[in-house]
Amino acid sequence: MSGGGGLGSGCSYQKFVHFALEQTRHRSTLVPHPSQEKFRFIKANEDNTVLNALSFSTSKIRLLRSLTIEQKNSVQVLDFAAFSRPEYDLPIFCANAFSSPARSIVVLDLNPLYDTTEHKDYREKYYRALMPLVHKYSELLPWGGKITSESLRFFSPIVIWTVFEPSEANHQALYSAFVDYYMVWLEFMDGAVRESSKEKIDRNREAQHKYLTWRAEKVWSIFHKKRIVCSMQ
Repeated sequence: MSGGGGLGSGCSYQKFVHFALEQTRHRSTLVPHPSQEKFRFIKANEDNTVLNALSFSTSKIRLLRSLTIEQKNSVQVLDFAAFSRPEYDLPIFCANAFSSPARSIVVLDLNPLYDTTEHKDYREKYYRALMPLVHKYSELLPWGGKITSESLRFFSPIVIWTVFEPSEANHQALYSAFVDYYMVWLEFMDGAVRESSKEKIDRNREAQHKYLTWRAEKVWSIFHKKRIVCSMQ
């Protein structure tokens, strides 16, 4: 499938999804999630728009889901996330991108279940060794602008929040970051030890719920506002 004009010739967010699914299959069996059936009925309103939606689960993954939207010579969207089962306190893998011919707006992160400024043990457990990733991509994918303190609580110390002009080089840098971040998340999953405490499991479940609530209310509004600003520039 060819990519839209916003990413450069031959580029597509489907490449990101294919990589993630292939790497996950190397480690565990992907089982279609019940929501997969609902996704089959999602249809684009325009003939030049292609929607692809998938959802799976595994023994350790509660939900791995992706949505890509490709509009020829216009817009491409990636919405990809992976949630561990609440028996594990893994960060939430999240990749959101909106690309038009003029701008690409991206958030890529291993979102913490717990505020890393307050829960320093969680920060040490998952992020201390990953700080070189921030330095690796800080120049290639520079910071995209102001974010509210409320939203920052849901981002990790290694979050990539960036806005750039679409090009082959920038798209490749983003793909490289996606690969690095997802492989880290899979390594965390491989090494995760199942929690037996009901209290901690319930707390993990509640933390995922808080993230999903914030995401539904705020994250796409961030994209929408930034898209409007970019369109006015």
